[in-house]
Amino acid sequence: MDIGELLSFKPEATPKRSHEDDEDYSPEKPPSRQEEKNSKRLKRIAQAKEAADFAKPEEPIPQLSGVAAALLDPELTNEERMNILKYVESEEAEGDVLDEQGLKKLLLVFEKKNLKNQELRIKYSDNPIKFMDTEVELHSVIQELKAVATVPDLYPVLVELNGIPSLLELLNHPNTDIAVAIVDLLQEVTDVDILGESSDGAEVLIEALRKQQVIALLVQNLERLNEQIKEEADGVHNTLSIVENLTEMNNDIVAEAAQQGLLPWILKRLKQKPPYDANKLYCSEILSILIQTNYDNKLMLGELDGIDILLQQLAFYKKHDPSSTEEQEYMENLFNCMCSALMAKENREKFLKGEGLQLMNLMLREKKMSRNGSLKVLDHAMSGPDGRDNCNKFVDILGLRTIFPLFMKTPKKSKRLLSADAHEEHVCAVIASMLRNCKGAQRQRLLSKFTENDHEKVDRLLELHLKYLEKVEAVDREIDQQPRDDDIDETEEAENNYLKRLTGGLFTLQMIDYIILEISATSESIKSRVLQILNLRGASMKTIRSVMREYAGNLGEDGDADWKEQEETHILSLVDRF
Repeated sequence: MDIGELLSFKPEATPKRSHEDDEDYSPEKPPSRQEEKNSKRLKRIAQAKEAADFAKPEEPIPQLSGVAAALLDPELTNEERMNILKYVESEEAEGDVLDEQGLKKLLLVFEKKNLKNQELRIKYSDNPIKFMDTEVELHSVIQELKAVATVPDLYPVLVELNGIPSLLELLNHPNTDIAVAIVDLLQEVTDVDILGESSDGAEVLIEALRKQQVIALLVQNLERLNEQIKEEADGVHNTLSIVENLTEMNNDIVAEAAQQGLLPWILKRLKQKPPYDANKLYCSEILSILIQTNYDNKLMLGELDGIDILLQQLAFYKKHDPSSTEEQEYMENLFNCMCSALMAKENREKFLKGEGLQLMNLMLREKKMSRNGSLKVLDHAMSGPDGRDNCNKFVDILGLRTIFPLFMKTPKKSKRLLSADAHEEHVCAVIASMLRNCKGAQRQRLLSKFTENDHEKVDRLLELHLKYLEKVEAVDREIDQQPRDDDIDETEEAENNYLKRLTGGLFTLQMIDYIILEISATSESIKSRVLQILNLRGASMKTIRSVMREYAGNLGEDGDADWKEQEETHILSLVDRF
């Protein structure tokens, strides 16, 4: 905190920084999460060891010495810093590290400074110079409170002394510098590594924060922060970090965060220009956490027009590739969020009405990096009984002209981000979904693709069948050779082995063999071609039947019980006719 900045504070607006009027300023890219945690951890322990005094306005700023100076020496390598850190942590504390008595004194000082600042702000509301000193002192004591983050065993004391409500109250302080300092403090005390050092302290702290509806208070503060000011942009980043920390420690906070206003704020933030910045990346990561496993949050996203917002953000990448690895990660996060959202039937309808299929189809044709994510999204939008309308619409918008060239030839590595196996899995899954869901004219257009050009697509299908059969057989041999684990029962072991086989190529093989059965049942010429190639390659129809019987018995989570029963009966009838 710069003293001059605080002294220039005006109640109606946050004080300007040197770069606030600079139109070319954009928030800097934050360091990686791990670098950030290590750096803050080093500084915390250094400051706690040195118990450095904070400067008053008229005093020169004290120079760091001892351990703190050593840790922050720019000529030190990271390895040397970590060695110093380990040494410091292993040494016995000799009164410098905060103890219970020290925390009580610190909290008492904090309460006094806070009260004095409030009184003077009320008394001299039109004369900021009268309360500026108290603001500087309040900011300084908040910085000193960061020492508690080095001793998470003291968190119950912090809660017992009613420190949490007093701290959270300052998120609404008229001076955003004070609010940002509180955010920074909360980010440090909720650091996952710190919380992991004291399970009791972590539990007490998190429950106290939840009781005060911390996410709602953080969102209120987010609404007023100006990200053109670097310190406030950092405040946004640290706020998102607090949410990430809390959700990692307690999954119930995922639902609470959405209900307390974070989901609407994130969607609004994603809509802001430019197309990409560092805080947008973090927003996309938090959005993924909020909707990945929570069905109610998926529905809330749809109700807040989140499907349209995600499509609008993704549309930029139809003709533009990301300009950095961070922006590429952002784009992939958006695609993953869309995949998660499409697990809800209601969102598939919104995706269809929002012309999501048309956008994904265009992305596949443009051959940019976005084609990889669009393929995954199509797979999610068209799978299962809820994908029926999307499957028929995809045929109507001439999607067959897009998907079958990708089926016939897997793009070279330079043209895709997905592995060849992942690419082939998604393409085969999309075609299998269309065969399952398309009816009438759309189904006929799909089936005709397999007879054109002298059955070339049937040849490709059998080529893929043999490729993935070999992969699955290799996994089966590996499973046969692995030693028996006595700690798990046979049922669990069978489930683990089945999952291993699925990820090892069985799922793609199931999609391929499902396609073979469906198209063979509709055309004698196709069935003859399949048998001809199987005989030429020394393969067997029995293998396909065996794979599909196993598939029929493990249909997964798509659809309800009636749909599963119908699908199982249908697959087994195809097997009998093959």
